[in-house]
Amino acid sequence: MFKDERIVSVRAYIVEPVESPPAVDDADLPEEVMNWRRQKVANPMTKYPEFRDDRTAGIGAGAMRQVYVIAESASGHVGIGSTSGGVAAAAIIELHLAQMVEGESVFAHERLWDRMFHSTIAYGRKGVVLHAISAVDIAIWDLHGKITETPVYSLLGGKTAEGIDVYGTGPSPSAIHRLGFWGAKLPLTWGPSEGADGFRRNIARAEAAREAVGDDFPLLYDCWMALDVDYAVRLAWALEPLGFRWIEEPLMPDDYAGHAELRRRMPPRMQLTSGEHEYTARGHDLLARSGVDILQPDPQWCGGITEMRRIAAVVAAAGKRIIPHVGGQYSYHFLASQPNAFLAEFPVMAGRGDQISSQHEPLLRGEALPVNGRICVGEAPGFGLELDDSIALLRPITPAWADRR
Repeated sequence: MFKDERIVSVRAYIVEPVESPPAVDDADLPEEVMNWRRQKVANPMTKYPEFRDDRTAGIGAGAMRQVYVIAESASGHVGIGSTSGGVAAAAIIELHLAQMVEGESVFAHERLWDRMFHSTIAYGRKGVVLHAISAVDIAIWDLHGKITETPVYSLLGGKTAEGIDVYGTGPSPSAIHRLGFWGAKLPLTWGPSEGADGFRRNIARAEAAREAVGDDFPLLYDCWMALDVDYAVRLAWALEPLGFRWIEEPLMPDDYAGHAELRRRMPPRMQLTSGEHEYTARGHDLLARSGVDILQPDPQWCGGITEMRRIAAVVAAAGKRIIPHVGGQYSYHFLASQPNAFLAEFPVMAGRGDQISSQHEPLLRGEALPVNGRICVGEAPGFGLELDDSIALLRPITPAWADRR
């Protein structure tokens, strides 16, 4: 029905910085919201005192800057993808990946992914290279949907359910509870380097969260690769009487032996989750075989929708389940097509951690938002996201440089 459309252009952009809105008065904020605002979150850099109170400084704000890919077909259709990685990701996209996909069929997802992955193998396999591949892959899926006037979930096999439950991640579990989410995930604030007092404060935070939401509301703790096995074991046993459902990403993702030991020593009823900072299906397979119960690939980091399909296959074969790390509209379309999907993540970060706002704004409009704790994607083609033409875009890699590739 559709001719074999070719990709004629792949370009990477960042949003031009805009003046930040006036800061909200922090004088009366609860401690957990204030810590979240100033990015005091336990992480792998917490061991360094100079980064202990500001995660952004430790991981590099520029490295997390959002990059947008615009892929155009010969017929003039446009697909949009995004990732983090800043100028580094934009350079990989324009100076390398573009030449792997331009001139190729829009519909050849496996071929295009294979060309991108194997052509970058000398300096890739994980990290910012996979971020860049993810954005291009997502843009191509969106382009496919726009050309065929089909939602991506239909391209992936069709809806398996009309909606999916959503848990909220943010500093205020009580606010998330009031907003109607399935459950709430709170960030671990103090890392092992902050000693016994930090551990006690983490448990006190968990106790306060449980008291605020009642006995039946699911609570989760996100540890963001900040812990060692012994600390994670003590944390899990301290949380178990409070009814926490899981501890998330307590160890570095490729510490497979550590995950196996942790799973053996932690409470059997509590689940162990990880995979946000893992990338391809091979890594998620190894995590699953190390005792991780729920895998959490991010479609904007793991290689895009094409690799998400492979991850879902290996995870299912291991008898485990997937709950993507955030991912916005990209995750919703993927989950809508999966028969075993049961939960999505939504960050509740606006206001004082008590407001629902789009993850894709300001540049992209059309995201499905949770209503009464569930998300339902619509019938718009592609991912259903459209560019806001009023937002200025910058192309950090100049045409002169891109033409040298």
